[in-house]
Amino acid sequence: MNRKAEVKNLNFSYSHSALVLKSVSLPIFENKITALIGPSGCGKTTLLRCFNRMHDLYGNVKYDGSILLLPDQVNILSTDIDPIEVRMKIGMVFQKPNPFPKSIYENIAYGLRIRGIKKKSYIDEKVEDSLKMAGLWQEVSDRLHTGANSLSGGQQQRLCIARALATEPDILLLDEPTSALDPISTAHIEELVASLKKKVTILMVTHNLHQAARTADYTAFMYLGELIEFGESSQIFTNPKEQKTENYITGRFG
Repeated sequence: MNRKAEVKNLNFSYSHSALVLKSVSLPIFENKITALIGPSGCGKTTLLRCFNRMHDLYGNVKYDGSILLLPDQVNILSTDIDPIEVRMKIGMVFQKPNPFPKSIYENIAYGLRIRGIKKKSYIDEKVEDSLKMAGLWQEVSDRLHTGANSLSGGQQQRLCIARALATEPDILLLDEPTSALDPISTAHIEELVASLKKKVTILMVTHNLHQAARTADYTAFMYLGELIEFGESSQIFTNPKEQKTENYITGRFG
């Protein structure tokens, strides 16, 4: 099984506060979905945001350890690496849909333009391809130049996924991508995510254990900033090795 990335002995803290992540190590397998689960405040979203250096936007933070992008062995936490370059390689979709206040077309073209791409035919092609991958093309192809805010919540989230895919990221980060959506939109997004792993490696935070069991190939259970257990989802949810994992997935805490 090829690895797309590897977290090695990662510690993280905000300024001079106590460690939020404590010596976390885990592999991220290529073209697979890895879910991060655990109770609120356990560090899963903090870990996710390390992957595209989102924390750097909020001032004084400290990383110790590494996140290696493979096979090139590039440590994306290195001070020599520009966080903006990292965000070009690693796309992110947030809990609530956050389309830009632009047209559907311009939402997707935006990242390409930032990369200096000007050729209209290429941008047109990428917009169409990305919308098709996100399962949205048929619904919006005749209104690409209308505002993204005219879309429903579920459509907006798929647009945000299309926007993240347009720059062909190495890894796609999903931070509870269905928590703000109704059950029908949630089902659409889950189906979409399952189909996307053929094209991109996915790391997903979810509070929904059924969602993790349904969609993820691998699951990591975190508690109080530590990685308690990592394995294939089928094993984690049916035969966990650690008592804390079993207590969490059976509802005894969290």
